Amino acid sequence: MYYVYVLRSKVDGRLYKGMTMRLDNRIKEHNLGKTKSTKGYLPWVLVYQEVFNTRREARLREKFLKSGQGRDYLKKVLAS
Repeated sequence: MYYVYVLRSKVDGRLYKGMTMRLDNRIKEHNLGKTKSTKGYLPWVLVYQEVFNTRREARLREKFLKSGQGRDYLKKVLAS
């Protein structure tokens, strides 16, 4: 299983979108500062996730969520 996930920084509310096979471990890595792009905005909390059977499906969804349309979609979903 592949997970597409969205984290929110408790520092300034920014969102980080990613993909992984081991969601719990990946969130721990983010919060331990092991990811260069997120370590300056600790701590992070999981606010959204989707599950996919293939890496390709997950990667396409991650790319969508990082697009303008995807950001608009997340705003609507996270606001409700």
